Amino acid sequence: MNIIFQINGGIGKCIMATAVCASIKIKYPECQLIVISGYPDVFLGNKNVDRAFTFGYHPYFFKEYVENKEFLFLGHDPYLETKHLNREEHLIETWCKMFDLPVSSLKGELFLNQREIDFYSNKYSSDKPIFLLQTNGGAENDIKYSWARDMPSHIAKAVITEFSEQYNIVHIKRDDQPDYANTNPISDNARALFVLVMLSQKSLLIDSFAQHTAAALDKSSTVLWICNSPKVFGYEGHTNIVSNEETVIPELRNAFLSKYNISGEPVEFPYNNETEMFDLPKIIESLKK
Repeated sequence: MNIIFQINGGIGKCIMATAVCASIKIKYPECQLIVISGYPDVFLGNKNVDRAFTFGYHPYFFKEYVENKEFLFLGHDPYLETKHLNREEHLIETWCKMFDLPVSSLKGELFLNQREIDFYSNKYSSDKPIFLLQTNGGAENDIKYSWARDMPSHIAKAVITEFSEQYNIVHIKRDDQPDYANTNPISDNARALFVLVMLSQKSLLIDSFAQHTAAALDKSSTVLWICNSPKVFGYEGHTNIVSNEETVIPELRNAFLSKYNISGEPVEFPYNNETEMFDLPKIIESLKK
């Protein structure tokens, strides 16, 4: 039987989906698992995945996997499940239950061959240990900073000041995202960034793809949470620091199935200013451990 697993979402969601792939193979060990997503590179080397296609490019797919074949399509979105909307459990658990699968793990898997590791390790060689920083996430758009997801600039600047002499601070970012002095900005392909996460000795991250990568590679990180919950998207191996209690009643006239828009609508901001969002000494202390 062909099982066609479609994943709608970003690279972090695809990394989480590798845990679902493992559960699919447990329930259907003889199946051929075909994954369709926006980030097929996430599934390279994964023993549970037989084929990985990208959206919009899957030539002869119908004739190869559907026509006159026994197949099962798994394409429903766990983001629309009630338990997810109520933040009752981890997304991977919701995803597996939605498809009546066993929950084999609450973190994803990434597989890198030794040539990849050696090649990118040489590319990222450094005379100081690597301190990995991801301050901004999300898809490319006109909003360069989302208060609901991204790291407040005063936090990033304070951490850079504290650690830049001892560490090579490598800042994962797109060209359209904010720059910080005394960092080395990096924008690279997904496989290269997986190795970069592997090489890091310290990490300060937000709820974006790097924290999912770190968990999949068993790299402990400090992760800041604002709008989303570590119970739903996080991992026990990380130090998860949740934003402080809100100090202002937010305007939620446009809220639908979730309290806040992840893009960070200005009218929804629930603090007097960004310095109220996190306890900076707590973040610094977690990184010194």
